[in-house]
Amino acid sequence: MADKITILVEGGKASGGPPVGSTLGPMGINVSQVVSDINKKTESFKGMQVPVNIFIEKDKSYRIEIGTPPASALIKKELGLDKGSGTPNLNKVGNLGIEQVIKVAKMKQDSMFVRNLKSAVKTVIGSAHVAGILVEGMPAQEINPLIDSGKFDNEINQGLTEISQEKKKRLNEQLTNVQEALKKELEKQKALEEAEKAKEAKPVAGEEVKAEVKEEKKEETKETKEVKAKEPAKEAKGKEAKK
Repeated sequence: MADKITILVEGGKASGGPPVGSTLGPMGINVSQVVSDINKKTESFKGMQVPVNIFIEKDKSYRIEIGTPPASALIKKELGLDKGSGTPNLNKVGNLGIEQVIKVAKMKQDSMFVRNLKSAVKTVIGSAHVAGILVEGMPAQEINPLIDSGKFDNEINQGLTEISQEKKKRLNEQLTNVQEALKKELEKQKALEEAEKAKEAKPVAGEEVKAEVKEEKKEETKETKEVKAKEPAKEAKGKEAKK
């Protein structure tokens, strides 16, 4: 039974150092040849971490199986993004064509628990949605029903994976329009919140004015009582003076 070794390497950039060299060196395997084979097989995954399984037989022969990076990493690579959105519901950072989704789905289908390519496509769309990435200018909740209805069956059945420069331009325009609409919506929401805060603050100011008026009336009442208290004494003095 072959020994199985699993390592994680950067696509196309495995080296004779750790983890490859340190793992295979003590086993008497030709490390430089293994590294070369790994880099050839992972060249298309440059910039991504790729799981690699190496099966070593007793006679020192080996075979290599290359896993695939997570769907999220493949999606970001397809769009040239370093990272997804931290607030996917408020900020959209990319827009995939259905062909690009199919491309990622075909790469990941074997490792997914799905019935067919269409199901794999919907799974990839879910990963894109979490990263704040649209598909054909739409979020997952809008495009998935279209996929279910068969709108993209032609592309999926043919396994199309390439998009034209013209479509890339259109996808970028869609993304810009959505971003501007979301920005306006956020500004509107912020204005409403500020108006609500201002509205809540007004009664407080009104109460302060009422308190001041009440205090003034209280002072006036006090002065009035003092004046009224002095009036009988003045009248008595006036009568004495007449006598």
